[in-house]
Amino acid sequence: MASFEESLALLSSIKSAESEADLTALVETHSALLFRVAHSLLRSPAEAEDVVQDTFLRVLQRPSALPAIRDTRVWLVRITWNLALDRLRRRKSRPTDSVFIDSLIAPGLPADRSLDERRHMLAALDEIERLPKLERQTLLLSSIDELDTAEIAAITGRSPAAVRGLLFRARTRLRARLEKAGYR
Repeated sequence: MASFEESLALLSSIKSAESEADLTALVETHSALLFRVAHSLLRSPAEAEDVVQDTFLRVLQRPSALPAIRDTRVWLVRITWNLALDRLRRRKSRPTDSVFIDSLIAPGLPADRSLDERRHMLAALDEIERLPKLERQTLLLSSIDELDTAEIAAITGRSPAAVRGLLFRARTRLRARLEKAGYR
């Protein structure tokens, strides 16, 4: 990963003000989505931020490629997704999900309800992890509400029909497993 100083050096190497404005617009427009994509896989805000930074560093390294991209949003999500997957593969062990789960539970819930929510979320996360790889990845991408079937297809290299099938199977399998475990 590049340091902050290296990032600044790359940014300053962009020759025209127009290119810098384009990059700034890209960051402002897509960084929240890219963070959610990375966070859905990594479950760590710090790691997700690193992946988003790495994504934009890749863009900085090849600013001339940007005009040739047909769908910038899908292209950036694909880069982010692949970088997050690479980071997951390099992990020696998966960090505890408690921080991730705590970020999902509404603040101010009574303790008993908070514990119940935590137990439900942990069960759901465990079951999501047990899904076949393609189903799990497709389900995670679909849970990011800004991605539709066509975009998921472009990111995963599958057809929209295949994505719909994967989503159906993942949701059906997940629902059945959670019901069997007593969760609804």
